[in-house]
Amino acid sequence: MNGGDGGEVTAAPPAGPPPPLEWKFSQVFGERTAGEEVQEVDIISAIEFDKTGDHLATGDRGGRVVLFERTDMKEHGGSRRDIERMDYPVSRHPEFRYKTEFQSHEPEFDYLKSLEIEEKINKIRWCQTANGALFLLSTNDKTIKFWKVTSTETSLVARCRRVYAHAHDYHINSISNNSDGETFISADDLRINLWNLEISNQSFNIVDVKPANMEDLTEVITSAEFHPTHCNMLAYSSSKGSIRLIDLRQSALCDSHSKLFEEQEAPGSRSFFTEIIASISDIKFAKDGRYILSRDYMTLKLWDINMDSGPVATFQVHEYLRPKLCDLYENDSIFDKFECCLSGDGLRVATGSYSNLFRVFGCATGSTEAATLEASKNPMRRQVQTPTRPSRSLSSSITRVVRRGAESPGVDANGNSFDFTTKLLHLAWHPVENSIACAAANSLYMYYA
Repeated sequence: MNGGDGGEVTAAPPAGPPPPLEWKFSQVFGERTAGEEVQEVDIISAIEFDKTGDHLATGDRGGRVVLFERTDMKEHGGSRRDIERMDYPVSRHPEFRYKTEFQSHEPEFDYLKSLEIEEKINKIRWCQTANGALFLLSTNDKTIKFWKVTSTETSLVARCRRVYAHAHDYHINSISNNSDGETFISADDLRINLWNLEISNQSFNIVDVKPANMEDLTEVITSAEFHPTHCNMLAYSSSKGSIRLIDLRQSALCDSHSKLFEEQEAPGSRSFFTEIIASISDIKFAKDGRYILSRDYMTLKLWDINMDSGPVATFQVHEYLRPKLCDLYENDSIFDKFECCLSGDGLRVATGSYSNLFRVFGCATGSTEAATLEASKNPMRRQVQTPTRPSRSLSSSITRVVRRGAESPGVDANGNSFDFTTKLLHLAWHPVENSIACAAANSLYMYYA
């Protein structure tokens, strides 16, 4: 911005899209040796950076939460600002080390419903730190717990401060902290509940989509998240591919939404799989709250909350699987729930796919960035550039595709791999740097650019 003494302020001319990032391997925790069998309980089921990016948490199917802390800042001493003031450039990327782990959830049995409740961690959310202690929420299908992690002279101790139970008839798919630092929501298929962190025996049902007759049920809630800065706003997605934005100030029970975001179907495009693949598995607000990113089975969509006519960008994640939808339905892969994430600056988005691949797309105006990476020590190993493919719209660009050799099983004519047994469902973007953490079975891989 240029501004003189009372002179006119003029905006700088808009810059073009940033150049594509070059991703490099940073670290791996829990790396498997070739042929090593992975125990079901060790498979990672949740990943979350805290707001500073100095801590990372993972949850697994065995009910454990593992915490990692950043080390590269401490080694240089001083604050980030001090480091940036140094005369010489510090070529550094985020490095983490194992901090501690604790058993968050145990397997339970609901005697009233004769139902086993798995210990698997569905979601982890960091809360505000206080007096040097770390706080986080973790949930399995039925019970949310509030943890405090403190450092004693000899070790780190995790204590469960509160248990929020018996508020959901269906499996909890989301928890989300409010920017007020005092409340959070939990969502299942049919309801969203609002909690106060300090009160574990009472929650308020703020969304209820359960019909009077369950036979009339046409859609379920799949994901829910608070707006990052407006404590009265939240969004939730559905199995019909829609996103609803609601304002808690309008009424105690938010039966009506303030905005509805859904894409209209193209005429004649319906098939048996249309509704299944339209189901949104994850939504995330951009840091400034202006955009919502959603992931359905085939695509990532970016929505401007001021524009409900349709997404502002659509990214094809694995379009080459479309001819295989029958196979994916038969082996239940079509119901896999892939997560999505945005960079802190809002310029890029990422999500996972099969064969332990994940994709990064540029979403700045005019960007054609689209990288396919593998969760391994050599993320570019399976990539070749295919310039023969015509460039399409913002949604795909000239994609780099994966080649494995035409004779390998699970490879199509273009060399795209589709090993359904390995899937990258969980990933998170560092809040202030271009660094991604992602889970491949029991291994946590970290990359930077």
